[in-house]
Amino acid sequence: MKLEIKQRIEQIKAGQVPEGYKRTKIGVVPKEWEEVRFKKMFSRLSRKNCENNDNVLTISAQYGLISQSEFFHKNIASEDKSNYFLLHKGEYAYNKSYSNGYPYGALKKLERYEKGIVSPLYICFSPTSDNKCAEYYSHYFESNLIGKEIKAIAQEGARNHGLLNISVNDFFNMYILNPPLAEQEKIAKVLSTQDRIIELYQRKIKALQKMKKIYLSKMFPKKGENVPEWRFSQFNDSWEQRKAKEVCSIGTGKSNTQDQVDDGKYPFYIRSDVPVRSNKYLYDCEAVITIGDGNIGKVFHYVNGKFDLHQRCYKMTDFKDIWGKYFFYYFSTKFYDRAMKMTAKATVDSVRLEMISEMDIKKPPQISEQKQIAEFFTYLDNLITLHQRKLEETKKYKKALMQLLLTGIVRCK
Repeated sequence: MKLEIKQRIEQIKAGQVPEGYKRTKIGVVPKEWEEVRFKKMFSRLSRKNCENNDNVLTISAQYGLISQSEFFHKNIASEDKSNYFLLHKGEYAYNKSYSNGYPYGALKKLERYEKGIVSPLYICFSPTSDNKCAEYYSHYFESNLIGKEIKAIAQEGARNHGLLNISVNDFFNMYILNPPLAEQEKIAKVLSTQDRIIELYQRKIKALQKMKKIYLSKMFPKKGENVPEWRFSQFNDSWEQRKAKEVCSIGTGKSNTQDQVDDGKYPFYIRSDVPVRSNKYLYDCEAVITIGDGNIGKVFHYVNGKFDLHQRCYKMTDFKDIWGKYFFYYFSTKFYDRAMKMTAKATVDSVRLEMISEMDIKKPPQISEQKQIAEFFTYLDNLITLHQRKLEETKKYKKALMQLLLTGIVRCK
């Protein structure tokens, strides 16, 4: 970061006004920027659902305005939707309830669908004729800079069923920043470029995950078969079948959740897809781990080294005539279906030892083929992880850009 920008940030933090800037109700901004009432740039929408549209939308911090059926896999709206507001693509809605990352409610634009309906509890609006760069304001809302203004108009501590007590009149009378149009367009262009990069990484990750799923279905034998549909060309022997208890030792951990230590020295596998940390280790070995209750058949870990383990997690160790990483990919692909077949319910409450120990494990007779399969899927996983890391870095970079550009600390002249 340039010295000039660092100095400007320090001045503002110290309560000073840098040269070329002014103090406003919203904060210290460039002199050329206006602060205007929200209603100058956006007008309220109260269009009722007279066409019986049934695409009920909810606001997600991650996905924006998204169909309830797509987000929740069910419709949780009331049966009578005639009182709902009808939104068209490009229009906005504000949800006054808390959302992850949005303590004062989330404000999103409808982009995924041509039309949709929202609860009458939402405040809906569209750009006015004075708003010449709606794309700029989409980024402004995403940055959550407006949260500070919403906090100022919300009645202190007043929530009704989790909703902030904000009147429509107060909402449209709050202030927002309005830079010169040319600067709005440049800011929008810079931030939209980052959006396209983010979207590119998301598409790559989705394509790689789809590819991996196809390979997993093709590179392990189907039920009743002893060879897979796809195979490395140098191998042609029939595969063997063993019980899990014949190829590994199976047990559970001993630790409890309270053994977790922030910044601990060793990974601590608990009933979660993300390991935490611990200052002790119970095991120092190669292991495949799955959870004993919770999200059964969907959480798996491979570890080779020192680690701590929760008492409700299972570990498979001491692999015999099977490559440990191969076992990880086979087991993590097949275990969910086995667990579901062993219960009459739609979900599995907990894993019993025999669910694992009596599971059939199909494997090539040669360790070299097992190793090659494991290395192939490890390569795909590493590629997915690389793109996920780049995606997160780009998101963080865009977030930092928004804080600098949308406050005028860095200018786009």
